[in-house]
Amino acid sequence: MKSKLISLIVIIGILFGYVMTVSAQEAKKAEGLEQLKFLEGEWIGEGGGQPGQGTGGFSFESDLQGKVLIRKNYAEYPATKEKPAYRHDDLMVISQQPGDTMRAVYWDNEGHVINYTVHPQPDSGSAVFVSEPSQNSPQFRLTYKMEENDRLAIIFEIAPPGQPEAFSRYIEAAAHRK
Repeated sequence: MKSKLISLIVIIGILFGYVMTVSAQEAKKAEGLEQLKFLEGEWIGEGGGQPGQGTGGFSFESDLQGKVLIRKNYAEYPATKEKPAYRHDDLMVISQQPGDTMRAVYWDNEGHVINYTVHPQPDSGSAVFVSEPSQNSPQFRLTYKMEENDRLAIIFEIAPPGQPEAFSRYIEAAAHRK
């Protein structure tokens, strides 16, 4: 009788451990793209449209039944003495990869492709996208930080080839929710 009770307790313990492990894994999966929920929606850039400043906007939309987050972005730049008016379009797809790594791939109409590792920081309402360092090409870092009044601060930085983490600000911008 005593050995049956011990066996029953061991089986219940194993089942409990299994249920807790599965629950923790499901919670971790749910955390994934949910950590970027603050970015979802339509955003309008706060640039003034003056020479060298573009106007534009972007959206972040969940797709594939919550498996990816898609950013579509555009910026329109007015003509200057040096160049005609032009439009920049880009697309980024963010997904949660096996092993808890969040990745993003960026494409634009100028032929650039950037692969990012995404580091959500939900406690501070921010997310940092960082490309891999390379000896032959620049490294990129894109940061979104939620501010008061549905305003989003955006910083895009570039590090020279072979100098990982030697980032310099290339673009500093802001957007507000549409």
